[in-house]
Amino acid sequence: MKFEKTPTLVVLCLLPVLIALGFWQLDRAEQKRAFFAQQKQGMAAPVVQLTTATAEDKGALRYKPTAASGHYDGAHQILLDNQIADGKVGYFVLTPFILDDGNKAVLVNRGWIPAPQDRKTLPDIAIKQDQTQVNGRINHFPGVGIKLAGADQPSAGWPAVVQVADSAILSARLGYPVFPFMIELDKQAPEGYRREWRDIAVMPPEQHVAYAVQWFGLALALALLFVWFSRVKY
Repeated sequence: MKFEKTPTLVVLCLLPVLIALGFWQLDRAEQKRAFFAQQKQGMAAPVVQLTTATAEDKGALRYKPTAASGHYDGAHQILLDNQIADGKVGYFVLTPFILDDGNKAVLVNRGWIPAPQDRKTLPDIAIKQDQTQVNGRINHFPGVGIKLAGADQPSAGWPAVVQVADSAILSARLGYPVFPFMIELDKQAPEGYRREWRDIAVMPPEQHVAYAVQWFGLALALALLFVWFSRVKY
């Protein structure tokens, strides 16, 4: 009797899981549609003139073009480690840009540079500190899959090397506040490195819908097999 109940128990356990996975993929597809809509809307928005009074709403500002007036703090730069380009390890160069209207800065991502073979040797990222204007687009700091303990703690000295950019921690290290987002420097701007800012860096919603169809298909197949098995048996 216990053996006869086994197929029913398996179906009762697996069927809700398969259906739940299908609906989860549909939800992910909807999230991606919202993401791409935000990306498209942000890139088409008017230029945001960044000042110390600009709200720190990184979600609302993401992907919007921006301009800021001030000067670079070339003496206190940050190297964001473990950034990959063409299979090579390197850094994103994050340079504080102090705004004209107060003691507040935004980190400007000046692009990617390869890491030297000797990781103890840091690249030369010197930059002029004259009064200037930067143009680019606002974006979140690069994320990581798994954040290890201490990954957000910058190394001693300058430039400081860090695995994960945390605006609060970097503000404390720099001695002045920075916005919780970065500016991706325009490709045409001077004093930058390799800049290939991605407009699409996530799985498209259509792929999630395809996965959902597969999960629902497996659920349907399981249900049909159970019905056929029950009829054949009884």
